[in-house]
Amino acid sequence: MSPPTADWIQLHDRFYRKQEIYTMLWKQVDLSKYMIAAAPFGGPLALVRDDRKVLLLQKQQPIKPSIYLYTSSGKIMETIQWDKGHIVGMGWTETEQLLCVLEDGTVRMYNILGEYTQFSLGKDAKDNRVIDVQFWGTGLVALTGSFQLIAITNFDEPRPLFLADPGINEPPHSWTVVPPKFTLSRHVEVLIAHNSTILVVDATEARDERLQQGPFSKMSISPDGKYLALFTADGKLWVVSTDFQKNLSEFATRSQVPPQQLVWCGTDSVVLYWDKIVLMVGPYGDWIKYTYDDAIFLIPEIDGVRVISMDKCEFLQKVPDATENIFKIGSTAPAAMLYDALDHFEKKSPKADENIRSIRLELSDAVEACIEAAGHEISHQYQRSLLKAASFGKSFLEIHNADSFVEMCKVLRVLNAVRYYEIGIPMTYTQFQRLSPEALIDRLISRHQYLLAIRICEYLKMRTDRILIHWACSKIKKSSDDEDTICRMVVEKLANKPGLSYSEIAMTAHKAGQSKLATMLLDYEPRAGDQVPLLMSMQEDELALVKAIESGDTDLVYHVILHLKRKLQLGEFFRIINNKPLACNLLESYCKQQDPELLKDFYYQDDRTVDRANLTLMESFRQKDSTERMNKIKAALRLYQDDKEHTFEAKAIEDSIKLLQTQVQLEKDYSQPFSGLSISSTVYKLITINQSNRATKIRGDFKMPDKRFWWIKLRALVEIRDWDGVATLAKSKKSPIGYEPFVEECVKAMQFREAAKYILKCDAHLRAGLFLKIEAYQEAGEQAFLQKDLDTLREIRDKCPNAVIQGQIDGYISQLASSR
Repeated sequence: MSPPTADWIQLHDRFYRKQEIYTMLWKQVDLSKYMIAAAPFGGPLALVRDDRKVLLLQKQQPIKPSIYLYTSSGKIMETIQWDKGHIVGMGWTETEQLLCVLEDGTVRMYNILGEYTQFSLGKDAKDNRVIDVQFWGTGLVALTGSFQLIAITNFDEPRPLFLADPGINEPPHSWTVVPPKFTLSRHVEVLIAHNSTILVVDATEARDERLQQGPFSKMSISPDGKYLALFTADGKLWVVSTDFQKNLSEFATRSQVPPQQLVWCGTDSVVLYWDKIVLMVGPYGDWIKYTYDDAIFLIPEIDGVRVISMDKCEFLQKVPDATENIFKIGSTAPAAMLYDALDHFEKKSPKADENIRSIRLELSDAVEACIEAAGHEISHQYQRSLLKAASFGKSFLEIHNADSFVEMCKVLRVLNAVRYYEIGIPMTYTQFQRLSPEALIDRLISRHQYLLAIRICEYLKMRTDRILIHWACSKIKKSSDDEDTICRMVVEKLANKPGLSYSEIAMTAHKAGQSKLATMLLDYEPRAGDQVPLLMSMQEDELALVKAIESGDTDLVYHVILHLKRKLQLGEFFRIINNKPLACNLLESYCKQQDPELLKDFYYQDDRTVDRANLTLMESFRQKDSTERMNKIKAALRLYQDDKEHTFEAKAIEDSIKLLQTQVQLEKDYSQPFSGLSISSTVYKLITINQSNRATKIRGDFKMPDKRFWWIKLRALVEIRDWDGVATLAKSKKSPIGYEPFVEECVKAMQFREAAKYILKCDAHLRAGLFLKIEAYQEAGEQAFLQKDLDTLREIRDKCPNAVIQGQIDGYISQLASSR
């Protein structure tokens, strides 16, 4: 095994290494003839023959081109026959979907299996043509022939957004985009090299940075968005901060020819590529030069550069700090000593114990460093040796948390699996940490690597639902078996996954024209909230309502009912609703609040006469016009009369009609509003406007009981302060309500003198309390003494403010006390 430092090259105070990952599986692919786009995080490559180069070299019209999708190991994944038009640019989304932008502004978005959706950049792009395009993970910016910029910031809902007019009338020397996540405004910014300066364009303005070093023929943003690498016309590589406030470095390349590619190697150095020459420039002006026999393509990553050539895939990166500390020649770092101790131990040398003793206090850190370094290694041998060194070091520690060791073993096993040349995802440990296991699983799913995805999920203790769902959807799309066989196959495969949703699988079957299969699969859907909407979209209306009712979710039932109401004729709608009590009850509740006319139709078709009558009667109460109200009440009366079991309601409505007619006449006679009042309120109001005779007549017409009439008349007379009227009422005959109400009403009106007139007419045992209410303490005391009520006397004594009367009451209390 060659030493790990064999491929290291020092650049100032840093080391870089270029490791071969794959020998390419493709045969004789001349990369110089292709337009190439590569997805980050070890993603696939898309190649389409560059028609300009073909025309130049072969002097003949090319045949219809194809887009070839390859893994990083050169394994063909898909071939897309292309007949759409000239491709201006290709790029990849962060979910590994290939974007192809055409001259006419059409954008096609392909998955790895060649299935696509498309959208347009709008009329301006179509009229003026797209001349160039730049991509980032979640969007793109297109440059049109009129030198306008059109952005798409969300591929799920693509809406073309015009950026500010850059004010140029010729193609820029170069340009690039700063993704929204790296800008202060959190909106995309475009950097345009124009003349000797750079224009910064966003949605609202175009700002001139007023530089003098241009023109700039190439530019590139660093992976963290902090730095900008520029190639000037006089052959200088200039690195500045993206806000142009810091000048970080300048390097003269001595080449007046712009490089074919200018990319970042992580955030540490810049890599330039000319035909067969790669130049890497570090931050202090040091450089490394690599030569190639054939054309290559550079793919920038967050921690390095993938180098794709005709025969191999390599990875150029800064040597990680942990790796450098261990393997750097002459290193005395604790991790290096630990790694060396393992080597001595295996050789049975006592030097092993000496090394361990020398790093005793730093042994735990050394173990962690070996674990980290193992993660950064691609070689299985070095992974094993570094983990073995960590394990060796752990054995000398009394207390050490082994979680990081176990976790790294898991991660390396996953990374080694996806790096295998048949899979072809050369992801590094740093990239895996940034991307997340979930996103890696999504990428395996999109490649239909279901078995590997499931094994990784099970190994990392993640749910496998989405893998199985994607497998089932794919099976439905491609299988030629009958629907019963497919359903049985899918259900058997997913049977041991409780809680797994079948709705997406059923939707796929529905879209594939297999409605029976979709319905069969939905029977296994455990969540009604997912089941019902799909049944509705499949036109299975009644089944959707049944499933919603079975779920017990009233909101879901309402959702289906309202959908059916909008969609169906009334007769069909009511037919579906009728035999389902919960649906009927919810419909009634909704209609009472929102749609009374629909409720009338519902009652009519269901022959619910009394409910119709009740509804009509309720409507009458909301009518402001007396005539309309009368008509509604009469309509309700007819409906009640049709039902012999509701004679009481019919009689009550007849009285209501009679009252309303009376009130209409009263309004004409007295120019006062009466409609809507009850009989009692009508009588009360007549008395308050001094129409007692009319009130008495209405009392007789509606057979109002004496007690109620006296109560109403008493309150009305007190209301208008007709004390003579009150006295006349009290003397007219023996009061059916007694005389205590007379006292109470006068007291409420604060007319104590009037109240006193009626107290002696009240029952004897009530008089003392009534006199006390009007603060007639002497009379109260006399009445309490006559009733021999000692407790009331004491209460009067406590409340009385008059000393003379207090003396009299004290005498009463003494007499009663002595008699006991």
